[in-house]
Order: sequence, then C-alpha cells, then structure tokens
Amino acid sequence: MPDPTELEYAYTQHIARAMDAAAEPGAPLFTVHLGAGALTLARYVEATRAGSPQLVVEFEPALYAAVIAALPLPPGADLRVIFGDARAVADADLPGENGPSVSSSPSPALGAAASGGTAVDTDWVDARFTVVDLWDAAVIRHRVASQEFYRRVAARSAAGGVVAVNLLDGHPFDYSRRQAATLRTVFDHVAVVLDAEPEDDEGPLGNVVIFASDEPLGIVTDPDLLGSPRPHMLHDGSLTSWIAEARIMTDADGTDSPDPDDPIWD
Repeated sequence: MPDPTELEYAYTQHIARAMDAAAEPGAPLFTVHLGAGALTLARYVEATRAGSPQLVVEFEPALYAAVIAALPLPPGADLRVIFGDARAVADADLPGENGPSVSSSPSPALGAAASGGTAVDTDWVDARFTVVDLWDAAVIRHRVASQEFYRRVAARSAAGGVVAVNLLDGHPFDYSRRQAATLRTVFDHVAVVLDAEPEDDEGPLGNVVIFASDEPLGIVTDPDLLGSPRPHMLHDGSLTSWIAEARIMTDADGTDSPDPDDPIWD
C-alpha cells in the first residue's frame, strides 16, 4: 500500500497543506469530498488525522467500488459516501430549512468493510473542510461552479470552514479569474494558488486551486505552509488586480471549464 502522505501531484500537496492548517495536528477534521477520484485526499486525512469523519459525494458507484476494491480503506476509517449528483445533493434542504427535511434515499451499500458506510444529504452539514473536485470527463460543468452552487456549499460548511476548489486552466486564466470573482461574492477570504506564472502568456495548462473561507486562510497568514518550491499565491490586492473585470458565474451566466483537448493548449 503506498504511503498516503506521499502526494504525487502539486495541487494535492497544496490542498493537503491547507488541511494541515485547518485544525491542530492530529485533531479530527470533518472533511467533505465532492468527487471521489482515487480518494487520495481522503486517505491523507485518515493518515494524518485518524478517525476523522469524512463524507464523499460521488456520481459513479462503479468507479467508487473499483477504487475501494483496488485500494481498500484502512481499518477504522470513518468515511461514508452519497452516490448522486453533487448539485442535487447540495441543493437539498438542510435540517430545519424550508420546513421538515426529506432526505434522499441512502446510497447503495458496498458493505461496511469496503466503503466505511453510506450516508444521506443531511449528513453533509458543518463541514470543516470541503474539497470540490468535480469533473465530467475532462471538464467541470458550470452548474457545479456557479454562485448558487457555492452558496449551498457555504451553507453546509461550519463557521470558518475552508473550501478548496480544484480547476484546470491556463493563460489568460479567464475561467479561473471568473471562479475567483464568484467565490469572493460568497466568502470573505479567497486565495488562488497555482504553480504556473500567473502573467506568463505562454504558460501551460495546469491546476489552479482556489481556497475560500469566512475566516483568514492559514496558507495566507503563514505562506511557508506551502513548502518549497513555493507556488504562486494571489490574495487581497494581488487577487483583485488579477481578477480585474472578470464576471461572476451564475447558473444563468456560466461556462464549463476549458477543454484540455482544445488546440489552444497545444
């Protein structure tokens, strides 16, 4: 079994460092993962904060089952899963919101030993850290990247909870700048972390991570957390300048993320 704290990709390392700053070392951290992927960051949380409650929202049960079969979760991991569309789950009523809440049906059971348990939409409440990593093949659909969607993510977060949004973009970063502008309308503190030079007009397509919270972000107050070589980070005035005139994204005025197969990136 690979060491779950040895993270191969830079963007996962950046998110992991923000997770490290989100609570005292070893303390439980209720973490929500929108998009299961290979459960890379879920395994990181379990390795560094054993027994932390975690929730995954995943659209493809077969993919999730294959990941668990190939790399089983460690014994004692408290990770549950909701199989469904992340936007629909986010939009479901919270407890006490708009009258009595009607939970969605429990997810199909994979067996406690394989999945760690199943969950319903009302279990996603007071998240301390949320990773938004929602891909439809190679693009992010605008319905899970709009102001309306992020407002629902914020409503399901704890006070001071951190949200990390993983994007794929390149110069002139039109999509990422719109995403940063959008998140700024929902959260008080926003920072963009990327490994490419933000102003390099020949820079490659790569990951861009946007962090957001209503409390000051640990990676901003202590940039050394991001390690070396340090990625580029934009916040406060530098972020305002970078966003410039980028429009916020709403359900009515949004776009999908850039297609990595577009010849523009060749």
